[in-house]
Amino acid sequence: MKWITREHVKVDRVACPWLIKKFIDPQAEFLFVSADKVLTVAEREKAIPFDVPNVELGHHDGKCSFEAFIEKYKIKDSALNLLAKIIHGADVSRDLYGQKEASGLKAIAEGFRYLNLKDDHEILEKEFIVYDALYAYCQQTVKGSGL
Repeated sequence: MKWITREHVKVDRVACPWLIKKFIDPQAEFLFVSADKVLTVAEREKAIPFDVPNVELGHHDGKCSFEAFIEKYKIKDSALNLLAKIIHGADVSRDLYGQKEASGLKAIAEGFRYLNLKDDHEILEKEFIVYDALYAYCQQTVKGSGL
């Protein structure tokens, strides 16, 4: 399946492809275009748009796109729920959860923008390991708390 979002990825637009690849569509193909072209290209390419205004898999009710994916695909995983709160805090200006890890994730995401990587695909390739590690941390955290 093809998925499409805005170019120049950061927190939510890296986390969502990570979630898609790991839990929804392992063969996913990602397209990154300017914000004004997402819906047009999505229609032409038969791609599912995410993290843009006025789409199902976007920000709604103060929540980020990662949270929309978890809800839509009914993913039941306590570690992913904790990860969603961290991603939310790193991505949304009005943080609903106050997870202390969010500021670190935000700094890491900003740092990737300064590495002069060739494109958004390379950012995903390099940054997915961060989300793998953060997910492992969340798994251990919820395991230790009995959630």
